[in-house]
Amino acid sequence: MKRIIAICEGQTEQEFCNRLLVPFFTPKGIFLNAPLIKHSHGGIVPWSQLLRQITIHLQAERTAYVTTMIDYYGITDNLQFPHWEEAKRKQHVEERVRTLEIGMLEGINEPLRPRFLPYIQMHEFEGLLFSNADVFDKVIPKEDLIGAEELRQTMLTFENPEMINNSRATSPSHRLERIICGYDKVVYGNYIAENIGLNKIRERCPRFNSWILSLLNIRDL
Repeated sequence: MKRIIAICEGQTEQEFCNRLLVPFFTPKGIFLNAPLIKHSHGGIVPWSQLLRQITIHLQAERTAYVTTMIDYYGITDNLQFPHWEEAKRKQHVEERVRTLEIGMLEGINEPLRPRFLPYIQMHEFEGLLFSNADVFDKVIPKEDLIGAEELRQTMLTFENPEMINNSRATSPSHRLERIICGYDKVVYGNYIAENIGLNKIRERCPRFNSWILSLLNIRDL
């Protein structure tokens, strides 16, 4: 069986992997394990710390591939991700994220690189939840869906949910806090994702889908 270790930024991403990705990959002969970033307290950590964990997994488990599920939203200057300054000069966010992923790959010792598939979610995990607005009406109590108009406007503005931008006021997570009364990212986030379904998320989010395809294409070691 092929094996993937998906290092997750937080509990929300970990639950997403366990609830949606594991059942998807297992019948295809791919076993996926989703550990959290160590010592992160639910957020991103400096690159040097993440690099250490990636390297440990690659060295300890020679028949496994390693990937990441981290948000672009939380990466800042002080975390010292490779190619960060170059990425900031890119005009489009997808170019910035791809530049960072290239830097992450180049930061791995060369013999280990073929088994590392870096992935940064653009802009953050919660963007995937905007893949189907109808699900909100079905799973969120009417009295808690207090931002139905903002949800509708967001869906009209962004054809691709991954492009919902990442300012403090307009990031997907902050939109959801306004749209859903008492929004809890772990509970609501994965409940919504499960009801949307992986196929719909892949259909609406091309960059996320490309990551899934890259994981499907790993070879036996």
